Amino acid sequence: MQRRSFLKSTAAISVFSIIKPHLVFGSTVNSAVRLGVIGCGNRGTAVISSMSANTNTNIVAIADLFTDKLLTAENNYTQLNAAKNFAPIKKTSIYKGSKAYMRLLENKEVDAVLISSPAYSHVGFLEAAAAAGKHIYCEKPVATDVDGIRRVIEAGEQINGKQSVVIGFQIRHASAYREMINRVQRGDIGEILTVQLYYFSSGASIIDVKNGSYDEFRIRNHYYFRALSGDSLLDQGIHMLDVCNWALKSHPLHAIGRGNSNGRLPVGDTFSNFQVIYEYPQNVNVTIHTTKVGPSFGDVCCKFIGTKGSAEAHYSGGVFIIGDNKWDSGIARSESDLTPQQQAAGVFSSSLHDADANKEIAFIQSIETGKYLNETRSGAESTMTALLGREVATSERAMTWEEVYFSNEKLDPKLNLSQFD
Repeated sequence: MQRRSFLKSTAAISVFSIIKPHLVFGSTVNSAVRLGVIGCGNRGTAVISSMSANTNTNIVAIADLFTDKLLTAENNYTQLNAAKNFAPIKKTSIYKGSKAYMRLLENKEVDAVLISSPAYSHVGFLEAAAAAGKHIYCEKPVATDVDGIRRVIEAGEQINGKQSVVIGFQIRHASAYREMINRVQRGDIGEILTVQLYYFSSGASIIDVKNGSYDEFRIRNHYYFRALSGDSLLDQGIHMLDVCNWALKSHPLHAIGRGNSNGRLPVGDTFSNFQVIYEYPQNVNVTIHTTKVGPSFGDVCCKFIGTKGSAEAHYSGGVFIIGDNKWDSGIARSESDLTPQQQAAGVFSSSLHDADANKEIAFIQSIETGKYLNETRSGAESTMTALLGREVATSERAMTWEEVYFSNEKLDPKLNLSQFD
């Protein structure tokens, strides 16, 4: 497919799926999927804002530990509803404290939930939502430890086609990535020899907590605490590992690695960088290098190297194949490559331009059609892949998938959540 043709076809798909969902699914209050949000921070607000804009959904309930998060969310989400002629969130459907999620799940007006709280809480919230019969969109990682991963797999098995559960790996719904992975899997780059992954992120700023407890400080700065976030390999590097598992249709057999906290602010116990080598089936070696430090965001990339060429995808830097079967997605490889005419025509510089919307549309459509999705297994395996990397790096020894998976590792965040009631 030529660059221009690919752009035209993906643009057409995006226009249909993003701009006109109401023409397919209906737009009345009675037909809207009613959503509850558990965890009203930045990520949750970003996802629910996109979901509200691109699907026939009505935000009817919210839950969080903190009053300030709820006040901000109530204002923002009420505006999202108003833009679609939906009523504001009822005061009685705004829940605060450690049991807030339970009260939200008891709300019979809630059809589906977005779980966008810190990672340490994902397992418990997912299990409770599944037991309550709600459809679930849960952010990654599914857990911070092996115990949690196994619990998510078990919850997925018990659902048994009765409701949708999707995990927030939106890259699998990015048009450019999907086309590239399809070409890799059909053999366009030949036999895959090795894979290079990296995710170079800026550090997270410290949120000051005045007159608050140390537990509150840790929760609001959860990226700095391994038992709360899982560490940066599970929080960010996991996206590239998920792409790798998707492309190779497998998970690694074992790994070796290193990491440290050089350059990180003197808070918590997470690493500022990881370097891990995985071995996948068929002797495919995969390397991942991640950083979460400093003031500047770097590049994010996956590169598959085969006997007939290589396939490469960047967040901002193009998605393309070089070699015997050349192909280009049409995503600009740099901002400077865009002419004024291309900018006016809507040529994209981000390979993820339609990822969130397509993911959210797939989730809501699965509910509306009854063709339910269950991503607990793939989500758990990608989380386990990142966790294996974390364990070999922190222990500084080689480990197998089975060794870690059957270790029954369990991280205790040691939080007294009742203080927020």
